[in-house]
Amino acid sequence: MAMNRREFLHVMGMAAAAGMLPNMARAGKKADMYKMPRYGQVRIMHITDTHAQLKPIYFREPNVNLGMGAAFGKLPHIVGEKLLKELRIKPNSREAYAFTYLNFTDAARQYGKVGGFAHVKTLVDSLREQAGGRQNTLLIDGGDMWHGSGTALWTRGADMVGASNILGVDYMTPHWEFTYTQEEVFRNLSKFKGQMLAQNCLIREDSLMGDDYAALTKKYGGIGLFSEESRHAFAPYAIKDVGGFKVAVIGQAFPRMANANPRANFPDLTFGVNEEEMQETVNHVRAKEKPAAVIVISHNGMDVDIKLASRVTGIDAIFGGHTHDGVPVPVKVKNKSGTTLVTNGGSNGKFVGVMDLDIKAGKVAGFQYKLLPVFSNILPADKEMETYINTMRQTKYDDKVIEGRRADNAVNKDRLGKTYESLLSEVVGVAGETLYRRGNFMGTWDQVIVNALREEHDTQIALSAGVRWGTSVLAGDKITFENVLDETSMTYGETYRTEMTGAQLRQAMEGIADNLFVEDPYLQSGGDMVRIGGLSYDIDPTQPLGKRISNLRLDNDTPIEAGKSYTVSGWAQVDSVGSGRLIHDVVADYIRKHKEVKLSKVNHPRLKGVKNNPGVENYATPLL
Repeated sequence: MAMNRREFLHVMGMAAAAGMLPNMARAGKKADMYKMPRYGQVRIMHITDTHAQLKPIYFREPNVNLGMGAAFGKLPHIVGEKLLKELRIKPNSREAYAFTYLNFTDAARQYGKVGGFAHVKTLVDSLREQAGGRQNTLLIDGGDMWHGSGTALWTRGADMVGASNILGVDYMTPHWEFTYTQEEVFRNLSKFKGQMLAQNCLIREDSLMGDDYAALTKKYGGIGLFSEESRHAFAPYAIKDVGGFKVAVIGQAFPRMANANPRANFPDLTFGVNEEEMQETVNHVRAKEKPAAVIVISHNGMDVDIKLASRVTGIDAIFGGHTHDGVPVPVKVKNKSGTTLVTNGGSNGKFVGVMDLDIKAGKVAGFQYKLLPVFSNILPADKEMETYINTMRQTKYDDKVIEGRRADNAVNKDRLGKTYESLLSEVVGVAGETLYRRGNFMGTWDQVIVNALREEHDTQIALSAGVRWGTSVLAGDKITFENVLDETSMTYGETYRTEMTGAQLRQAMEGIADNLFVEDPYLQSGGDMVRIGGLSYDIDPTQPLGKRISNLRLDNDTPIEAGKSYTVSGWAQVDSVGSGRLIHDVVADYIRKHKEVKLSKVNHPRLKGVKNNPGVENYATPLL
């Protein structure tokens, strides 16, 4: 029997209410931004630096992302209004909200939260379907998935292994994954349905000579010992049939692991850029496997990837991470044999990068690329992923949890028997202004952390690591314990109190600044400048090591003297274990005490030599 239009619409409405229609169809016209018919035969989807953010979040992009030397004025070192003009993005649009810091609080209120694995899953499934099925697609993860949230800390990354399996990640490469111990990494990999790739992660020769490492890898079915001959801990590359063509995927782990994470966590492994080895791997893959495309999953950071692409030939595309740069277009890098595309996929589950490759005559003839923002109020939650997340958060905190490195701080007895959900949802205070972290220098969340450290340890100065992960809280919103853990959930979060002379302080600051602003990307660590509370200073990023930092003064405007000692507090020591409480409890208690976070001062350093740099905009103090 034929239905009239009214009857048809009624039936369709009932079907939608019952969940019978595809998620994307129910999302309405706004979902048109996610329509991406396949171009060519191969679709590669890329996520990176999700930092264990399973739930939708707010995340403010930086207004300071300086490029030095050859990187001056080039992506990703263009911010704000200049980025909108460079990429012809409409002001005050959803895309402007996604890719810039502009009008962040108001735009966040208007366009809502981003990310969330249930919403990422809906998008990934839709992109697979639009490509003609999973057999035509590849999903790669660029690292830093297992770390960055309270549940990741409490499960030692295991919660993210389950989520990545539901998402269907094919290959990954590591960085913060090694914030856990080798054994914890291998245990997680034994449950991971995809494959870890890292051509630049080698086993130390003395570890191969002993019995302990061999016993550890044997315990987990050989994970961590891919080849005794080449000393690779993990497979350097993999070959997968995608869309009827061979695609080679090479892994590039974070090269400066020992700088950023406790060496004790991976005593048997070494990392590096390993440019020559990368070229040898590409040559081997090209000659032996004869793939139609060679891609790299990288956690180098975008500037390092751009340099690598200019020197190593035979790579079609590098899908990068580490520096959290949400870059809507790939950078085309020329080298001796052609052009390599370099991308970077942002962070916190905020984006999914999609590259389609057109294969002709056995090689890449063309491409299409989009970095799609994940708007969680447009993309409905995938039910399987949502159920997994909600069920996991009902886990009860028990005595098997490991929060810190000392015996007395591994388990918090006050949390025993409570569900993760109840612990995370506790309201500890209210944000008197928008709290964010990201940018080369200081964020408001960072100021909260250093203020808490100074109060906890009664010090003149406080230091906080310039890490790039951490979500945002909008002005007027409640601050939960989960928000605090988003900023502080390191496995080495012990705090400390010490004394440093003015000369030692300046020397330490010069070294960190050099890691960030040295012109050779291979020498950069990819983080941001150490956050400092109780101290103001001037910095000229254009100067060489030893000449960048000047005019150090306490908050009361007293000049720092080279030979005088000052009390200093901090956290996240790599080579030693602090005697103080864990940073997340220090910050949470500070907020509980003050109830509403209002910052009377933010210790933004004064910037010199960057007035014409498009990597800085609307800075807090006049540029010198």
